[in-house]
Amino acid sequence: MTDDKTTHFGYKEVPVGEKQERVRAVFNSVATRYDLMNDLMSMGIHRLWKRRTVEMAGVRRGQRVLDLAAGTGDLAEKFSRIVGPHGEVVMSDINEAMLGQGRARLLDAGVVGNLNHAIANAEALPFASDSFDCVTIAFGLRNVTHKQFALNEMFRVLRPGGRALVLEFSHPTITPLARAYDAYSFSIMPVMGKLVVGDSDSYRYLAESIRMHPDQETLMSMMEQGGFERCTFINLTGGVVAIHRGYKL
Repeated sequence: MTDDKTTHFGYKEVPVGEKQERVRAVFNSVATRYDLMNDLMSMGIHRLWKRRTVEMAGVRRGQRVLDLAAGTGDLAEKFSRIVGPHGEVVMSDINEAMLGQGRARLLDAGVVGNLNHAIANAEALPFASDSFDCVTIAFGLRNVTHKQFALNEMFRVLRPGGRALVLEFSHPTITPLARAYDAYSFSIMPVMGKLVVGDSDSYRYLAESIRMHPDQETLMSMMEQGGFERCTFINLTGGVVAIHRGYKL
């Protein structure tokens, strides 16, 4: 049980002030092999999850998109090609190492002109209110210390009529799948992390952070508390992942 001075870092309870640095250390460790590990751990399915998120975002040419916890830029790359030369995509992450990997990868992919970068904390965004048509965060919200603050900020920076999407690991809805997923997460993922990245502890934390993340209904309630309306979610892969969407009306 946490109080206002402590928070969860995986299954551990740590001082609030320490979590951000601990999370930064995790992603500094895995940044260079992050994409490879995503492909290995999900057998490539993460690409389908992200594609579905982009489809649900309904972004159009000329719009302005903020991608939080952008990491190596999978969503930002897709949005950049959709919004075109008169639109803008801001690729933001609190972790400089991850953002650097994404910047380099997208530059190599020829994504230039309408893409900007910002090192930013999702809990206190350095952007004006009512300034984006769409805000997304993929596999990043569970690492935020104060999730409600981040959802509030996502709402603040959206323009009226805009929408936010949260793609995140969630709680499987099928009992046999949940058991198999637990076994995979705690037995296989750390071993893969050790073999591929040389770091089993970071992937053990990632598995634990998924279990500590709010379930689908709770997260939807948190979005509503943040001001979002018409909130919905869809489960993918039996609830292993969920996409939440809400609107600023």
